[in-house]
Amino acid sequence: MPRQPLLRLFLFLSVLVIGLGAGPVRVEAALPLLATSDGQVPTLAPMLDQVMPAVVNISTRTRIRVQENPLLSDPFFRHFFNIPQTAPRTREEQSLGSGVIVDAAHGYIVTNNHVIDKADEITVTLRDGRKFRARLVGTDPQSDVAVVQIRAKDLHQIPFGDSDRLRVGDFVVAIGNPFGLSQTVTSGIVSALGRTGLGIEGYEDFIQTDASINPGNSGGPLVDLRGQLVGINTAIVGPSGGNVGIGFAIPSNMVRQVMEQLIQYGEVRRGQLGVYAQDLTPELAEAFGTGRIQGAVIAQVTPNSPAQKAGLRPGDIVLSIDGHKVHNAAELRNRIGVMRVGERLRLEVLRNGRRLNIEARIEAPKLTTLDAGKMNPRLEGAVLANIPDNHPLYGKVTGVMVAAVEPGSPAWAAGLRKGDVITSINRHPVGTIDDARAALRSSKTVLLNIQRGNGALFLLLR
Repeated sequence: MPRQPLLRLFLFLSVLVIGLGAGPVRVEAALPLLATSDGQVPTLAPMLDQVMPAVVNISTRTRIRVQENPLLSDPFFRHFFNIPQTAPRTREEQSLGSGVIVDAAHGYIVTNNHVIDKADEITVTLRDGRKFRARLVGTDPQSDVAVVQIRAKDLHQIPFGDSDRLRVGDFVVAIGNPFGLSQTVTSGIVSALGRTGLGIEGYEDFIQTDASINPGNSGGPLVDLRGQLVGINTAIVGPSGGNVGIGFAIPSNMVRQVMEQLIQYGEVRRGQLGVYAQDLTPELAEAFGTGRIQGAVIAQVTPNSPAQKAGLRPGDIVLSIDGHKVHNAAELRNRIGVMRVGERLRLEVLRNGRRLNIEARIEAPKLTTLDAGKMNPRLEGAVLANIPDNHPLYGKVTGVMVAAVEPGSPAWAAGLRKGDVITSINRHPVGTIDDARAALRSSKTVLLNIQRGNGALFLLLR
């Protein structure tokens, strides 16, 4: 049989297989054809011509303080023994990763948190060779998403796709800079959806793909055949850190929700519903008499929480949130985890065999402790808390208490100690964890006024 009819038959069968069992065949997903001297061949080139200018290389430089004897970093010890202050020794680390421009007008680039984590300098290199110093807009370690920004003209962007529409077997393309090799393209299919429990991130709802993802691909785009962004490449599973056909990407819908909050607030303001849930196993389904359904069982409702106010009860089975099916407890947590404080949601629950629609409003969680290092790297190793009523300074001083300090950490080296009470940050009084969080988020150099026992001192961290 001539080559051209064979290729047409192959393409027809490929599209037919994709569409089987899903209603009308999605012809728009078929590969375009390239005319050659002896016929036509399928190609991804036209789509890649559109998306690859939006894929960038990200390089970082991080200065890390070399650990010294904690006594030499203690200001009281140095003062007592008249040891002169010396500049801390540092070493420099570099890393490479990828990113994708999602807003050309404002220069917003999405990447992974672990690509730019704790970086002192972020450089973005475009496909045309231009280099720009990037500004960190915000980062969310829980979902491993970060947003940086550059000021440049003539940028290209990749439009967001709807990751909820992905199906196992859909063709996808991964683009990035593996091992520093810029603009590398690999293709494959969606191998699985909703992967959780891997222990990679706090919020996991991964797309699994066999499109090769290697070190350096992190932060790059996973696109469908229409050239739409359906995921951000983030992790690989392999015996030696190399690709063995199992790669993971963060779904674009989660990326978009996190990105919007990072741009607006500089952080993700996660709210709470106030429930503890578990998977609806076949055994629990039999015990509840629900039949063969999927969902998440509410095991506990927190008192005075939005869930209790909305009327949710232990034993309720959550079937969907805002029309999106909930298959397990992890999916319930992920759906709620990207919702903003104040946002309303509609839950479909099964209670004693009856389906109910319940509306709830997400509320801000009440902070009891604060990892200060997440707000400012100079305070890494310190945990802050509201002053407890058994503290000697309770009711006498307004401030926040240093609940713990890891020996040898930057916070320890700066002179912070457990039991210290911080009364002001950069000359602004602080009385609660929320006050401290706001003050640290907006500052680089940190000036702390500390009450320690019957004395007080200032600590300058820079």
